[in-house]
Amino acid sequence: MNEEQKTKMPVNDKVAQQREELLAANKKGMLATLGVYVKYSGPGWLQSAITIGGGSLSNSLYLGVLVGFSCMWVQPLAMILGVVMLSAIAYTTLSNEESPLMAINKHVSPILGWGWLIASMMANVVWSMPQYAVSAGALQQNLFPGFFGWGDAPGVFGSIKGGTAAAAIIILAIALFNVMLYNKGGKGAKAFEAIIKTIIAAIVICFMGVIVKLSLTQGSGLDWSAVLKGMVPDFKLFTQPAAGIAAEIAKVDVGFQGFWNSLVVGSQRDVMIGAAATAVGINMTFLLPYSMLRKGWGRDFRGLAIFDLATGLVIPFTIATGCVVMATASQFHTHPALGFLGEMDSKGALVQPAKNMVGPYNKLIDSRMAEGLTAEEKTAYAELSDEEKSVARSTMPEADKRMAAMLIKRDVFNLADALAPLLGGGISKYIFGLGVVAMTLNAATMLMLINGLCLCALFGKPAKGKLQLIGSLIPAVGVLGAFFWNDAKMWLAVPTSIFCATLLPVAYIAFLCLMNQKKFMGKDMPRGIKRVVWNVLMSLSVIMTTALSFWGLWDKGGLIGEKWLGIGRSAGHYVGLGIFVGFIVITSVVEIVRRGKKTDG
Repeated sequence: MNEEQKTKMPVNDKVAQQREELLAANKKGMLATLGVYVKYSGPGWLQSAITIGGGSLSNSLYLGVLVGFSCMWVQPLAMILGVVMLSAIAYTTLSNEESPLMAINKHVSPILGWGWLIASMMANVVWSMPQYAVSAGALQQNLFPGFFGWGDAPGVFGSIKGGTAAAAIIILAIALFNVMLYNKGGKGAKAFEAIIKTIIAAIVICFMGVIVKLSLTQGSGLDWSAVLKGMVPDFKLFTQPAAGIAAEIAKVDVGFQGFWNSLVVGSQRDVMIGAAATAVGINMTFLLPYSMLRKGWGRDFRGLAIFDLATGLVIPFTIATGCVVMATASQFHTHPALGFLGEMDSKGALVQPAKNMVGPYNKLIDSRMAEGLTAEEKTAYAELSDEEKSVARSTMPEADKRMAAMLIKRDVFNLADALAPLLGGGISKYIFGLGVVAMTLNAATMLMLINGLCLCALFGKPAKGKLQLIGSLIPAVGVLGAFFWNDAKMWLAVPTSIFCATLLPVAYIAFLCLMNQKKFMGKDMPRGIKRVVWNVLMSLSVIMTTALSFWGLWDKGGLIGEKWLGIGRSAGHYVGLGIFVGFIVITSVVEIVRRGKKTDG
């Protein structure tokens, strides 16, 4: 890329008119300014479209299941720290109106700049997988089971897998249409933003409606005092089970409490990190500056940018995710899934468990059965027939069965079924089904859009034409997540979120350095107490994300070594760190190649 390829603000009559309105409103006072801000907001809503997706929904669901109301603070805190960095990104970008990638490469470090770009593209592909898996599941399980097929009944496509393929491809087609609409610019982009705002509003209304109904229903289990208490950060939850689950573990035989404690804490920690990671992802840090420059915003739009983030991102995200956590906590936390403990219905008949939970329940029981066995005994148990294993499982103590029934990975339609007595079976399924499809469709669209921007930036080309279309199509490989993921569809978002959490510090460190680069910022560099406040807040964000990143690399590297490579957990830890070093090497090679081409030219 050369100096002529900077992404400068397009100067046109429309942008000039918006600037004049902003300046005039600033002179009239706060109310007039807010009116103009509402009128021209946009990039913040695009950020909301990607963060309120399958990842946020899934992690919110499992937060409620595992931790109850105790983690109401996780996502708001992560969002606050994330918005601090997004505000810094907006401030630096609009102060200079220069391509952020070029600015980082030139004034900070090419390794951080290219690392930011490559990590964003990786995140786009990885995070696409749960979007299609979750949306296909919602179409099959909640909205159109007869059409797409579910349970034992195939749909019009001949089989359950055929229905899954059709559902995922439909979501992909709609997402691609939305991307092309936005890429047209002008009225197309305006229509796209209007669609995004409408869908986000519908999502928030859907989930708020559920909470209102739960609040008005006697005995629903929605304890508002516990909700408020859960807004206070409790970092002990990273190392010990939530109080409700801990009380249940205490009922298990002492010799097996360690098994359940380790299982719960590991899952609990994964979900907390995943929930934090989905608040602001590294690909969001790439979308924001380029979407603002695309709209023609400059330094006079900095106040609008921060307002846009607050209203278009923070408020919808906090409400939507908070409502999901509250709904799942009230219905699932410490509540065993029905049908596994010999429950009877009102007519005295034995309750049958949901079919999608039978396999995961048996898997948990089998893991508990294997605890303490020798390698030979574990092999012998694995070789038993299904009937023999069923007999063995029936001997499991009641307390262990109860733990397994509580910890089964649910899907959205299980939550809809749990809320059916309160909301009505049809209403609950459609509310959650529509909400889930809207969230995942928005996220899938934005991931494609961001990747188009990334590929164009990689080659130093304007964000348009065939190159942008090719870039937008790359995350479409995420549609395969709907076919090859056999666990609960929602759970796919948890491991993908943890992976993406390891990438986020690259962006945060880059923009922290850029904000403090005197040559780049010039007269716009914050000074005095403002600079202190900016740096303290940004440093907190960097410290938090870096800690999560290294934990993910270390812990998951150990898991890879133990389960896949056969080198042991300790050696696997160094595999995780090797991944980080490999990432630095790759970005360094990209920079060396780029400089070589520049020299040859």
